[in-house]
Amino acid sequence: MATERAAKSEKTIVVSGIPDGIVKDDVMADILMIHFQKAKNRGGDVKDVVYPTTIKGVAYIIFEDQEVTENVLQKDEHKLEDKRLGRYYPLKISLYSEHVLTRVSSVLDLSIFGDKYILEDLVQELQKTIPALSFSPLKSNGQISVQGSFPAIMSLKDNLLLKANSLSGKGKRGERKPDQRPNSRTEKHGLFVEPNNTFVHNVNREEQVVVLDTDIYCYMKHFLYKESLAKYNVVSRGVTDGEITTIYLENARASSDSRELERAKEGIEDLSAKLHCRLRKERFSLDGNTRSERLKYKQAFESIKSRFPKVLVIPYDTHIDVIGSSSETYEFTQEVNRTVKSHFQKRFRR
Repeated sequence: MATERAAKSEKTIVVSGIPDGIVKDDVMADILMIHFQKAKNRGGDVKDVVYPTTIKGVAYIIFEDQEVTENVLQKDEHKLEDKRLGRYYPLKISLYSEHVLTRVSSVLDLSIFGDKYILEDLVQELQKTIPALSFSPLKSNGQISVQGSFPAIMSLKDNLLLKANSLSGKGKRGERKPDQRPNSRTEKHGLFVEPNNTFVHNVNREEQVVVLDTDIYCYMKHFLYKESLAKYNVVSRGVTDGEITTIYLENARASSDSRELERAKEGIEDLSAKLHCRLRKERFSLDGNTRSERLKYKQAFESIKSRFPKVLVIPYDTHIDVIGSSSETYEFTQEVNRTVKSHFQKRFRR
């Protein structure tokens, strides 16, 4: 079974950048199939097109042969063209992996570099340095949106912090982290802190900092407390800024060994790396659903999640995130879809 899944993954690509709402979903699936069958796109026989998916603008294309998959991935640029679309749309493609979390988005404020850099040139330099990232057009106020894997985002952050530190002797403006947004949320009594502990920052104590993907942070907080910091004599606070969470660690007692902090940091980073390889996230969009339909989805999640004790469900107003191992997340989402579909079919027959 595992061999079959691996073979399927090697023949499957993830396609993003698909325009939403221009044509019906079945028409878009046909357009995608035609695109990836064309020789000029280095395509071939397509076994299946999975569209729509739980992620808006994303489809999965499954080819008959792995060689075709490799050829399609080697093409520098894919443009989705069809007279029914009105114009062409650039696509981003990558090899499907069951073990990869969805891409991370971050908003950078590059205005702090405005006195020393031409911002357009700085963006071009960053694009060349970290080609795995996608950058939006630079706004007049110096802000720019970036998408990519969490490790790539962190490489970007390290790069910008080095540049900011090089300017810190010439002014205070570089002290602000370039990807930090004003709507950050601080958690002082949640992750890694015993319920009766309160984090009180002491400037005289040593501190360690760990930066995590927020999905990883939430999963650790919910399931892996004992495997993370419970065994270390430390307290912490977490600052969540969108899809990135920064954890600040301090020893629980002033007399504690400073090496305990280092061990705690290394333990969290090692666990985070393992989870990045193991976890997968699915997102159920609630946009366009009526209030009763949203309620039915949430009820379905509540009734099903007890059967999946290692799957984390995070409800939001506009969507619901599901995080867990690849197999469990897939089974969970399939069960939700079956449950909701069955409910609406019964209601329709009435």
